[in-house]
Amino acid sequence: MQSPSIGCLTRDPGSFSESRWHYASSLNELREQGEYDVVLVDLDAADAADVVFLLRCDARYHLTLIYAGRDRTGNAPELSDGSIPTDPNAITEAWHKWHHRLSEFNRGRYPERFDEYVLAWLWTRPEGRLKPVRHPHHAQFYYYPLLSAFADNEPVNEMVWLQLMMEQGWLERGPLTDRIRLCTHCVSARLNYVDVCPDCHALEIAREPSLHCFTCGHVAPQDHFLKQGLMLCPNCLTRLRHIGSDYDRPLENYRCRACQSFFVDAEVEVRCLDCDTHHTPDELRIREVRPYSLSEQGRLRCRQGFSGEAQAESHFGRLNLVSANAFTNLLNWQIQQSRRYGETAHGSLVLLRFANLGEALSQERGTTLLDSLIDRIRETIRETDRCARTRDELLWLLLPHTDRQGMDRLRERLTELNRLFREQDGIHIDLRTVGITLPENLLPQEDSDLLMARLGGEVS
Repeated sequence: MQSPSIGCLTRDPGSFSESRWHYASSLNELREQGEYDVVLVDLDAADAADVVFLLRCDARYHLTLIYAGRDRTGNAPELSDGSIPTDPNAITEAWHKWHHRLSEFNRGRYPERFDEYVLAWLWTRPEGRLKPVRHPHHAQFYYYPLLSAFADNEPVNEMVWLQLMMEQGWLERGPLTDRIRLCTHCVSARLNYVDVCPDCHALEIAREPSLHCFTCGHVAPQDHFLKQGLMLCPNCLTRLRHIGSDYDRPLENYRCRACQSFFVDAEVEVRCLDCDTHHTPDELRIREVRPYSLSEQGRLRCRQGFSGEAQAESHFGRLNLVSANAFTNLLNWQIQQSRRYGETAHGSLVLLRFANLGEALSQERGTTLLDSLIDRIRETIRETDRCARTRDELLWLLLPHTDRQGMDRLRERLTELNRLFREQDGIHIDLRTVGITLPENLLPQEDSDLLMARLGGEVS
C-alpha cells in the first residue's frame, strides 16, 4: 500500500518519533522542501490558524489534508482537517480515503477554477462545511475563510457566489447562524443607529419634561413655567395650581435643540460608518449568515463532471434536466395552480427510481441499456414536461396538464419499455415508478418538499 509523503511544521522535532516524516521549523522552509501529500502543523493555536490559512492560499495545498495542533478537545484551527492524530497509521488511512474521493471527482480531472476547488474541497471531505467566521475587522463582520483562501487575491463577492451556487442546486443551506443588516451603498455592516428629530433630522435632541397650559394652550419646557417659586404660564401669565384642571403634561417629552420642536418619540436613522450614507432601518439589506454544504445535486455534479463534454457524456444529460431548486419552485407553482383552479389545472408528478443503477452500469451492456432507456423516456415525455435528479438513482418528472389517466399511461409505457429491454438483452434495470395527480392526491398544507419526501418514501 502506498504511503503518503508527510511534512511536519514544528519547533520541537524530537517530540515526534517518525523518521520518515520531513520536518521544518518555518512555513518558508516547508514550502522550499517541496510538495507533501499530508501536512502536520504542530504550533500554538494562533500561529497554527495563520499557517493553515496561508497553506490553503497556496494552490498546491488547496485540497491537501492538513492536521494542526494536538488539542484533543476538537478545537482545531479553521480550514484544518482536525488535530494531529496520535496514531500515524490513521493519517495514512485518512489519506487513502481522501485520495480515492479525489480520483472520483470530475471524472478524474483535477480542479482548475475557483468554484471547482471549493466543490472539490467539500467533495473530498463528506462532512465538510463552508463555515462563516465572525471577525471585527471584516466589513460585514462575517466571512468564509475557505472562499477567501481559494480566491487567490481575486475579488470574490461571497454573497453573490453562494446565491449562484444555491440557484444551481449545488449547495444547500445549514442552520441559521446570524442575521445582519447591510448598507445599501457599500454593503458594510458597520452601522450606527441614532435617534434624530423627526422634523429637521438633527442629532441634538434631549428628553425634557414640558407643560401644557389649558388657558391659552401654550406648550413649553417645564422650567419656562417656574417663576420665583410659582408656576406661571410664560405666554398668558395664568397661575397654574392644579394639574388636570389648570395644566397637564403632554406626551411630547423630547425637544430638538436645533428647531425647538417637541415630539413623543425620536426617529431612528442608520448611518454607515464606512461611507456615511444615511438610511431608514427598512431600507437596509438583510443578509442571513449560514454554513453551506454540498447538496445531492452538487455531489452528482462532482461525480459526473463540470465541463460541457462531461455533461454531454452523462446518461441523463439528454433529458435537459433542471436544477433541484428550479424543479421544486416549478412544482410549488403547479401546486398553487391546482389548488386555486382545481380540475382545470391538472398536473402530475412521477418519480422513477433506478434501484440497481450502479450494478447495471458495472455490466458490459448496462450503459447501452441505460442510454436506450433514457432515449425512450425522452421520446415519451413532452417538451413542456420538466425533469430533475435529486440523487443518482432518482429521476423526477413534472407533467403539467396531465390527469390521472395520462399519468398512468406514461407509467405503463415506462414499465413496458423496461420489460422489453430486459427480455432482449438479458440484463435489466430495476425501474420503480410512483406518481400522484394534482390536486386530488394533494394533502392539506403540503408543499413541494413534503410531497417529494412522501413519494421518495414510497419507492425506497
